[in-house]
Amino acid sequence: MTREGAGGATHFFDDTGPAMRSTGLRRRFGRFVVLLAIASFLCGTALAQDLSISCGAVGVELKLCKEGVEAWSAKSGVDVRIVSTPNSSTERLALYQQILAAKADDIDLFQVDVVWPGTLGSHFVDLSKHLDGDGGHFPALIRNNTVDGRLVALPWWTDAGVLYYRRDLLEKYGEPVPETWRQMAATAAKIIKGERMTDQRRLWGYVFQGKAYEGLTCNALEWLDSFGGGRIVSPEGDITVDNPKSVEALTLAASWVGKIAPVGVLNYDEEASRGVFQSGNAVFMRNWPYAWALANSADSAIRGKVGVVALPKGGRDGKHTGTLGGWNIAVSRYSKHPEQAIRLALFLTSKAEQKRRALAGSYNPTYPALYKDTEVLAANPFYGTLFETFKNAVARPSGVTGAAYNRVSAVFWATVHDVLAGKQDPKAALKALERRLKRIERRARW
Repeated sequence: MTREGAGGATHFFDDTGPAMRSTGLRRRFGRFVVLLAIASFLCGTALAQDLSISCGAVGVELKLCKEGVEAWSAKSGVDVRIVSTPNSSTERLALYQQILAAKADDIDLFQVDVVWPGTLGSHFVDLSKHLDGDGGHFPALIRNNTVDGRLVALPWWTDAGVLYYRRDLLEKYGEPVPETWRQMAATAAKIIKGERMTDQRRLWGYVFQGKAYEGLTCNALEWLDSFGGGRIVSPEGDITVDNPKSVEALTLAASWVGKIAPVGVLNYDEEASRGVFQSGNAVFMRNWPYAWALANSADSAIRGKVGVVALPKGGRDGKHTGTLGGWNIAVSRYSKHPEQAIRLALFLTSKAEQKRRALAGSYNPTYPALYKDTEVLAANPFYGTLFETFKNAVARPSGVTGAAYNRVSAVFWATVHDVLAGKQDPKAALKALERRLKRIERRARW
């Protein structure tokens, strides 16, 4: 599906949909290129574009990307085509790998997940000479995006998982904001029992990203880390996932499914979780900060009834944690217009543009200075209280595992999904997972 943007300057192609096998990806990308060629032939120079950028479409992501691109296009006079890619980061990575392996020049700028620089970095331009030091960004993000001394992507927004809760329902039942996962589950069970007696039969206690994909890796890493169960693979490269704390964390998480969480949560991604919560059918939700603006939008059923805090601790000896997320902008080495593409990347990741996105869509800036901006804090009051959560979020082991990270994550989320679905015992599942990870380590030699 193609759609022409305002003024005809911006076009985007909707490439979202169900999971795609590699052959399907090739076929779809091939059709995409053929359609562009046919359109150019039929319309002459009407569809000729100077640049193209890939953007996601979670929440208002595509809208904000389009607005930023159009603002730069109006100033620069350079037309830009926006390519909408799959919302699933797993599907998007597979698509990117095929495009970049072919050295195709159809996309100049790529929206890159925080865990992809080690996997895709060799295909991107070194941007280090375009920043003075860290450029005012969180230094950890610049380090994350630097591969073999090359800055392969600029930070666009950062993220960490947070807990959303229905402030009105907690007040109604006289319950405090939970400090631990067990307190959260007990509070959720109490509220849904009470509300279902008043015909709120669709209300659930907790929704999260339980689908078998990268989002489940983020959720499960938070459970493990909050209990002190480690980070799957330590920063030193040691595989640490099989331990009593991790078993305890997954055992607890599995107990939620079918009780405080619907069985359908095993197919939920970010938007499915948000849909249930925002329609008023969940007490708690784990999601990224982008959901704040949408939960408080004019058409939201829970507008003004939502609170946001750090995710619960595993217990008295546990800790509040959140998986480091976020996205970056990289410039393809195969671009025919790299200088223009770099200028667009610098504009989109600038402090002014990130402030606009924080105000309009609750996208976390990568500039520490913006967390003290009065306008930004007024629009996102939780930024101040959760600054340390965003600053010290737990990173997935993409840096230490390098190009093998995608396989590491895939076997991890597949194992966790089986545990949540009741197909595997947590203790046996983690033991088997550690053996699989050691085989990957031997092959990858990280």
